[in-house]
Amino acid sequence: MENQLAKSTEEQTFQYQDSLPSLPVPSLEDSLKKYLEAVKPFANKEEYKKTKEIVQKFQDGIGRKLHQKLLERAKGKRNWLEEWWLNCAYLDVRLPSQLNVNFAGPAPYIEHYWPPKEGTQLERGSINLWHNLNYWQLLRKEKVPVDKSENSPLDMNQFRMLFSTCRIPGITRDSVISYFRTESEGRSPTHIAVLCRGRVFVFDIIHEGCLITPPEIYRQLTYIHRKCHSEPDGPGIAALTSEERTQWAKAREYLISLDPDNLTMLEKIQSSLLVYSIEDSSPHVTPEDYSQVTTVTLTGDPTVRWGDKSYNLISFSNGVFGCNCDHAPFDGMVMVNISHYINEKVFENEGRWKGSEKVRDISLPEELVFTVDDKILNDINQAKAQFLKQASDLQIVVYPFTSFGKNLTKKKLLHPDTFIQLALQLAYYRLYGRPGSCYETATTRCFYHGRTETMRSCTIEALRWCQSMQDPSTGLLERQQKMLQAFAKHNKMMKDFSAGKGFDRHLLGLLLIAKEEGLPVPELFTDPLFSKSGGGGNFVLSTSLTGYFKIQGVAVPMVHNGYGFFYHIRDDRFVVACSAWKSCPETDAEKLVLLVFQAFHDMMQLMNTAHL
Repeated sequence: MENQLAKSTEEQTFQYQDSLPSLPVPSLEDSLKKYLEAVKPFANKEEYKKTKEIVQKFQDGIGRKLHQKLLERAKGKRNWLEEWWLNCAYLDVRLPSQLNVNFAGPAPYIEHYWPPKEGTQLERGSINLWHNLNYWQLLRKEKVPVDKSENSPLDMNQFRMLFSTCRIPGITRDSVISYFRTESEGRSPTHIAVLCRGRVFVFDIIHEGCLITPPEIYRQLTYIHRKCHSEPDGPGIAALTSEERTQWAKAREYLISLDPDNLTMLEKIQSSLLVYSIEDSSPHVTPEDYSQVTTVTLTGDPTVRWGDKSYNLISFSNGVFGCNCDHAPFDGMVMVNISHYINEKVFENEGRWKGSEKVRDISLPEELVFTVDDKILNDINQAKAQFLKQASDLQIVVYPFTSFGKNLTKKKLLHPDTFIQLALQLAYYRLYGRPGSCYETATTRCFYHGRTETMRSCTIEALRWCQSMQDPSTGLLERQQKMLQAFAKHNKMMKDFSAGKGFDRHLLGLLLIAKEEGLPVPELFTDPLFSKSGGGGNFVLSTSLTGYFKIQGVAVPMVHNGYGFFYHIRDDRFVVACSAWKSCPETDAEKLVLLVFQAFHDMMQLMNTAHL
């Protein structure tokens, strides 16, 4: 074991980046065959026949030409998709990103040493921040362990975007700027930004060459907290980041034109390691119900979140924590990784600081006071109103299913992730009497700068099994066989899609080539079955496994009449978060979650009784 540890510390976080394979372009025939299979559950005979003809025509005609051009593009790049994906999935989107794109979630410390308790916000916050800063130091020294899949290294590039990274709004397209550097690359910013009651402060976290300690951080936070609670609120510039992107870009340009110092202050926020949000609210949370706290991490006070920041660390008045992150620079697993690290540290140290109480003579936090006028104040009020209106429409439920978890599913030789995905399919089918197009995140991090691929969980095998479960004339054995066929299909797809053999990103590439060449949109993409099956970002179920640690996250649904469904897997339980829009009369997140829990029981019962 010691040898292994010594070996792993020699490995550097980014050492394998240059040797990772390039992202492959799948064969056109394979992708189209998989696409046809994926639309089958949503088509009657006639529709399927028509789509099959469209696909054949595409394959023999324009598709082949576009595919050739894509292969040409891929030759010159280690990841042909990277820039396209960043732009079309994130930076070109004009919707307000803080609510519609960001992901957020609560910290699990409430389950051990930090249950909700008033009066603990600043003390716990200083310890939490200190653990975050230690992780930052590990990353700068490249000592964060390399993620592996079956012993092969995974791409770690997204970890470079965790600290000192920010999105900048643009009139038609945003950009992402990262100021982070490893120690071997040079200087990296060493200050954090703190948002409290509409005001912004910054302070340095390095003093005389080393990290400041929790008692020193506590002094800084106390200074800010006292000042903000004894003086009038600030203007709440941060709320502008929750606005529609072009609006915010214009407001930002105007803000800079008012006073060049405003740009200097914006850059201080952009380059800060992270934004620490001091919230006044005390959301309810228990290990049995994370709903309210999770909702508030996504929908809380927009004047104390910098929506464009890759990492907002949120602290609530009752000593509970969460985070809110821009999705453009990285995917959820980066946040899961650091959150797990901090959870372990808080647990190991029993939630306390066990070092010196000495506080050195450190300069007080600096307040960033923006020059504003009536127009900016009006823009801020408008942004707040817009954000709070949409936020109040969001329904989020987060419950644990505690009857069993990974241990029992593994014992039955069922993959726990597939188990949850199929339960969701059954729940949706029972609720609506039809299949639900479903996006599950597959990771392509075994490739250079790989991020994600779409895994369409609603297979024809899953649909046939759901139908059998609702058909009283089907026997238990047949139901079990159909379920195991659905499991096998899902598991194979997940393996293939993570190995670069998915088809959705490939089809996107072909569509973007057509657009770049000024060609008409091929019929494949305008066929009603394309969007009915989820294509073009129309999945009614947008889902992701957040991992096997105690870390939970959530994002909004992909479509107005859909659901966001995110879950993590533990030995003894499954924790599920579901989001839906209240203004959609046909969706109900709570109802869906309870039906999923019912499906868990039914599936396990099927495994227990079918062999009798």
